[in-house]
Amino acid sequence: QVELVESGGGSVQAGDSLRLSCGASGRLLGGYTMAWFRQPPGEEREFVASIRPGGSTVYRDSVKGRFTISRDNAKVTVFLQMNRMKPEDTAFYSCAGGYIDSFDDTTNIRKYPSWGHGTQVTVSS
Repeated sequence: QVELVESGGGSVQAGDSLRLSCGASGRLLGGYTMAWFRQPPGEEREFVASIRPGGSTVYRDSVKGRFTISRDNAKVTVFLQMNRMKPEDTAFYSCAGGYIDSFDDTTNIRKYPSWGHGTQVTVSS
């Protein structure tokens, strides 16, 4: 397991943008599938987006076209660019990583052994 660290959370207005970052203290994440999950107030944690080592991505429907997950060429950091944010994006966001073989498993929270401590994102209307 690798300890992950997120940064970039905060409070914004609806329509604004925010970028989250996730790294592992310099350790390469090259072989890891990386993902972002979020937990809205009073709700279960939910999948947001994932990116496989080769670069293929998956998004939950409500963020498609607004959020972009990416990773830098050195594969040290993973980003979640959030544009045109909505109040319903308000949640505690966490990044996760793991060696995941199946494409279908990339949205499965149970498949990720490494997690960050999370960062709060609040969107006001």
